[in-house]
Amino acid sequence: MAEAFIQTDVPEAELVGRERFSVLFWDIYDASLFAPKGQWRSEAPYALSLTYLRDFDGKEIAIQSVKEMRRQDGITNEQLAKWGELMAALFPDVTEGDTLTGVYLSNGNARFFLNGKQIGDITAEGFATHFFAIWLGEKTSEPSFRDKLLAGATK
Repeated sequence: MAEAFIQTDVPEAELVGRERFSVLFWDIYDASLFAPKGQWRSEAPYALSLTYLRDFDGKEIAIQSVKEMRRQDGITNEQLAKWGELMAALFPDVTEGDTLTGVYLSNGNARFFLNGKQIGDITAEGFATHFFAIWLGEKTSEPSFRDKLLAGATK
């Protein structure tokens, strides 16, 4: 069962999959994907929680997110620039042990939490779809990580 703040936006949220993301020999974060009744579908709602295992600057998280989003089809440089600014303004610096949770809302927007406290929404058209595709999309840079998060539920 997911935490109460996730249940608010993702009714009956249960764990779909969990995996540790590492680069070379550095552990970066532990990711957990939650969806209604533990059944992920590409349509909202669902939540992805990242518990950081290292300290990161919020602006660096935004920059890396834009790099990963660039891999996807149907995004203009103008959109990426706007989304990068929105993320840089919203994403906080994180320290080891902090959990940043993104929720793909039913209305197509994205809501973010730091350690269970809401920090804001990004309502730019198309943002949520492309942001969550960093981890869950067909063109993710880490397909085996995606498979483990989805635990075989690729609907």
